[in-house]
Amino acid sequence: MGIVEKIKEIEEEMARTQKNKATEYHLGLLKAKLARYRAQLLEPTSKSGGAGTGFDVQKSGDARVALIGFPSVGKSTLLSKCTHTQSESAAYEFTTLTAIPGVLEYQGARIQLLDLPGIVEGASEGRGRGRQVVATAKTADLILIMLDATKSEEQRRLLEIELDAVGIRLNKKRPDVVFKRKTTGGITINKTVPLTKTDEKTIRTILASYKLHNCDVMIREDITTDEFIDVLIGTRKYIPCLYVYNKIDAISLEQMDKLAREDHTVVISCELGLNLDYLIDRIWEELDLVKVYTKKRGAHPDLDDPVCLRKGATVESVCNGIHRSLATNFRYALGKRAGKSSKFNPHAQKVGLNHHVLDEDVVSIFTK
Repeated sequence: MGIVEKIKEIEEEMARTQKNKATEYHLGLLKAKLARYRAQLLEPTSKSGGAGTGFDVQKSGDARVALIGFPSVGKSTLLSKCTHTQSESAAYEFTTLTAIPGVLEYQGARIQLLDLPGIVEGASEGRGRGRQVVATAKTADLILIMLDATKSEEQRRLLEIELDAVGIRLNKKRPDVVFKRKTTGGITINKTVPLTKTDEKTIRTILASYKLHNCDVMIREDITTDEFIDVLIGTRKYIPCLYVYNKIDAISLEQMDKLAREDHTVVISCELGLNLDYLIDRIWEELDLVKVYTKKRGAHPDLDDPVCLRKGATVESVCNGIHRSLATNFRYALGKRAGKSSKFNPHAQKVGLNHHVLDEDVVSIFTK
């Protein structure tokens, strides 16, 4: 029996099993088996199996945004409208057959927008270049799920299932659980909060199914069984996501208003160019980047070419973003920002490598 058949068999058994206190441990074991088989399907251990290798597109710019959706929902049209890249679009499905990158420029930042081929149901099992699409999506800093506003909500649910099956967790945070293997001493489970969605017996059962008999587990939040399995596997990707409904010009105002009020959702029309500016603003907001401007001594800050970094970055990150040798030869930096990261505004403050920078800080770096 192949891995795909084993996965289907477990899914059928889970569907048949009633969810109650008596079946909780059995379901936990089934979930652990299912996660293990799915991991084997995506990353086969044998040399003959085709692993989930992505499209050969070099990561460039300050961040990467991946466009994912079923065929003919407007991904290529959106790429062409937002960037200076022409991606072939037509009235038939599967027009795009490989990953096509484009560059979206926003207030001096360069964001790589990646148009991926349309995925089909069963992509997580390798259908329709699904593994390649998914492997590339795992490298993105933000995922845009393109949906057709004229179709049912089932399309959104199917895409979420496919991405969840391959270990991409949308709009979720990594569970606050510390897992550490050891050579002897058995299993030690410590928790700082009461567990209402799972229990210690289920956790021990799952650890035994993974042949883990010596480890320390520290649980700092009320997690589910699935979240604990995610921590054990350790390859899950937690990526922010925006649901983009295209073709709103073909639906009623009431439908559009209902869609627009949902969380993490933007409504657009690529054909008519409606709401694209707001979509770009939301992309920047979801990426959660900060722009830091550099300034030479006696000159004005360079406002056209900022250094874009993750929120929580330090002066050392700014140095590495300019050139690797700057941090090694660093003496001090002068940071200036009206009312935010510098205490002594409007004057520049002398700061070290560990000083945290905020959006639109101006930094002058002095070397030895």
